[in-house]
Amino acid sequence: MNTRFLIRSAGCLAALLLSASCVTRRPPERVFSGASPLQWSVRMADSEMARRDGKLAWKEDSTARWDYTTGLFGFSLLKLNEHTDDPRYVQFARETIGSFITPEGDIRGYKPGDYSLDNINPGRALLRLYDLTRDERYKKAADLLRKQLETQPRTSEGGFWHKQRYPNQMWLDGLYMASPFYTEYAIQFHDPPASLDDVAKQIRLMSEHTYDPATGLFYHGWDESKQQDWANKTTGTSSCFWGRAIGWYGMALVDVLDSFPADHPVRPQIIATLQKLCAGLVKYQDPQSGLWYQVVDQGDRKGNYLEATSSSMYVYILAKSIRLKYISRDNLPAVEQAYRGIIDRLVKTDENGQVSLTQCCSVAGLGYGRDGSYAYYLSEPIVDNDLKGVAPFILSGIELQDLLNPDAQE
Repeated sequence: MNTRFLIRSAGCLAALLLSASCVTRRPPERVFSGASPLQWSVRMADSEMARRDGKLAWKEDSTARWDYTTGLFGFSLLKLNEHTDDPRYVQFARETIGSFITPEGDIRGYKPGDYSLDNINPGRALLRLYDLTRDERYKKAADLLRKQLETQPRTSEGGFWHKQRYPNQMWLDGLYMASPFYTEYAIQFHDPPASLDDVAKQIRLMSEHTYDPATGLFYHGWDESKQQDWANKTTGTSSCFWGRAIGWYGMALVDVLDSFPADHPVRPQIIATLQKLCAGLVKYQDPQSGLWYQVVDQGDRKGNYLEATSSSMYVYILAKSIRLKYISRDNLPAVEQAYRGIIDRLVKTDENGQVSLTQCCSVAGLGYGRDGSYAYYLSEPIVDNDLKGVAPFILSGIELQDLLNPDAQE
């Protein structure tokens, strides 16, 4: 046999084997304290479902409410199901969010006349449950929430009031409560183009009135009338940069972009706002822990503390922004350090293997005795396993998994 042919054939075979090896081999999965980000999300979801078993569902004698925290947790479980194909997560969402929906598609406990943007947020879970089940109850309930936005009170420029009881006020929180649902509903059910223009307007107004170029951060709220006790009499803004409020706004920006058409003329403006927000987050990240403080720009000033809900939100925002190329991959070390800081410092595992998220600010707002001062934000209770932290923690693990281990399986 021709020797040259044998040599050539052997060389081709070696190349093929090397090529096959390169195709099948993948880099080792990135882990944090022995588990991947997705595994941490599963641990947290399973632990929280066990803790909340039956407590979030509507019953005649229950204290459960149609509430954005329940909606956000349900949404995070539905997103986790997309990565794990675990029917338990869908079932839990159906038993909690679904329990509020009557056979006619009404929402138990929902009061449209309150004009609370907080009540809109669970609509994102409704849209996903409708996609999964095609149960018309979920569509009808989502229609009710969309209808609220048609008559939601607005500022003179067209910005949604946060609630009826907060006249003339826009809060960063409200952007996450309404805008992602508004966008997803508009795309899914073919709203007129004006709906997306309206979403873009809410984002723009919030940025114009609350962004502080000196710090690169966003104030919690803005009062158009400048009459609230907490409002600056010249600018109308509140006085502090509260961590979770900035997190709500950042999550709104990065999630709205999922549905905003690539050719929409304001999409670049939304991305530019997101880039400003991300730059501010990296600037004020604590260099030792990788986390963020309750009052973001005040570092270790007396009373300030490293806060879990905002830190989890920021990991989600930054990881998703890197993955979708809204910001540079140069920010990846900051994200990894932050997530490691959460796992090492804020996540605790008990003797039964259940995990908890510690150092969560329970609640904070403006008005009705809440003056928006530094002392105020530090006065609110610090708790474990607040759903406003647990759900973003689950979502952050999903995003970081997709960023670091895109081909790994659970």
